[in-house]
Amino acid sequence: MSKTWIEVALNGGWSPRHQPGVPVTVEAIVAEGVACARAGAAIIHTHAYAADGTQTFDWQVYARIIEGIRAEVDALVYPSYPFTPGVDVAGETAPRFAHVEALAERGLLDFAVIDPGSVNLSLRTTKADARPAVTYVNPEAHIRHALAFAQRHGFHPAFAIYEPGFTRAGAALARVVGVKPPVYRFMFAERFAFGFPPRPWALAAHLALLAEEAPGAPWMVAGLTVDVRPLIGEAVAQGGHIRVGLEDAPLGSAMTNLAWVEDAVRLVRQHGGEPATATEVRQGLKALAGS
Repeated sequence: MSKTWIEVALNGGWSPRHQPGVPVTVEAIVAEGVACARAGAAIIHTHAYAADGTQTFDWQVYARIIEGIRAEVDALVYPSYPFTPGVDVAGETAPRFAHVEALAERGLLDFAVIDPGSVNLSLRTTKADARPAVTYVNPEAHIRHALAFAQRHGFHPAFAIYEPGFTRAGAALARVVGVKPPVYRFMFAERFAFGFPPRPWALAAHLALLAEEAPGAPWMVAGLTVDVRPLIGEAVAQGGHIRVGLEDAPLGSAMTNLAWVEDAVRLVRQHGGEPATATEVRQGLKALAGS
């Protein structure tokens, strides 16, 4: 059995108003990233925030975070990119990913998120007079642009699979661009109405489709405002990987990022697995790429 990658998503775009325990300052993000890596998380995903509490996509802020974490521990650290609730317009594509490309040019990325589709963030419990849900928009022009620079810089895309069709579209686009094998992150949901709930049958469906579209590709269970711990045993048994953390956890989580990682480590070992180190994740990615 191969070792299990554990990723921690430290904060997301929620802000402390929605998820009180999220780290926001560079110093807090670095401290939590280091603690989670020492506890067993080989991969760290984070959003960055400006002094006024709003999200920033300044590559220099992300570089401070990545370099701050790596000065203390070995970990794969990667950023987010802007949520775009609109349509593709001239001049929008390149700026959306400019910070990711700047980090890649400086050798700070092993992989980066490139989501291969768009999705309505509808709630499962809503009202007739509720404000319509926003749409997470990723036009194909954006996806192709991001995959092209991933190919140029030689790093692996990380696909968030909100809907099963994302696997088909992502695999097709990855093949045509000739990028290194992507990581497929299955996004389960309870509060939101996209995709599948975190159930064994849903994971089986994702895996059956992945086996047809991208056989042998690395995958992990994750989600949005959801507890994926009930799927950890099956993920370990099937050779998959795990993402936890306050970006993905139910809103108002009483657990810290460190507690989510420690519990994921416990469950991985309980089911006969062993968490991978950052070096082992890189070795796995290198083997997949055949280089």
